[in-house]
Amino acid sequence: MKLNDTLAKAFSEQITLELESSIAYLQLAIALEDANLPGMASWMRIQSDEERVHAAKFTQHVTDRGNRPQIGDIAAPKDPGTAVVTAFEASLAHEQRVSESIRSLYRLAVAEGDIDSLPMLSWFVEEQIEEESTVSEILGRLHLIGDDGPGLLRLDAELGARAPGADSVE
Repeated sequence: MKLNDTLAKAFSEQITLELESSIAYLQLAIALEDANLPGMASWMRIQSDEERVHAAKFTQHVTDRGNRPQIGDIAAPKDPGTAVVTAFEASLAHEQRVSESIRSLYRLAVAEGDIDSLPMLSWFVEEQIEEESTVSEILGRLHLIGDDGPGLLRLDAELGARAPGADSVE
């Protein structure tokens, strides 16, 4: 069943936001690399990759439904500087923005009676809960660490141990 024009436009906007997220995470990775925190930079690069996978999932859904998504303008991200807490606060704010966008898309799909989109959107709602929780936990730990260099290096090593994973809708 083809998406109606309203939903097709909303899905295209979500695809654009996912790609914007990817670029934002890449900018955060660059900032953390500059702060000599390669583990955290790696964590952000993996997040960047994951956001591109999300964009691809939305794109596939739209094309499978007989529509052609249109990627919109993507603004350059702001450079957060080298403050670690600032970088993760930016990450959390971005995840919250994406979460609200997905919830809005879900509400629109319900209003338009598009039950075919709901399973995928439900998966994304759950994914965003996990994303926000993870970044919130990292931020909480950063606040506990404060200016403790060894603590920061330990967290850097821990986040650097994150392996890239195949993100899949199940």
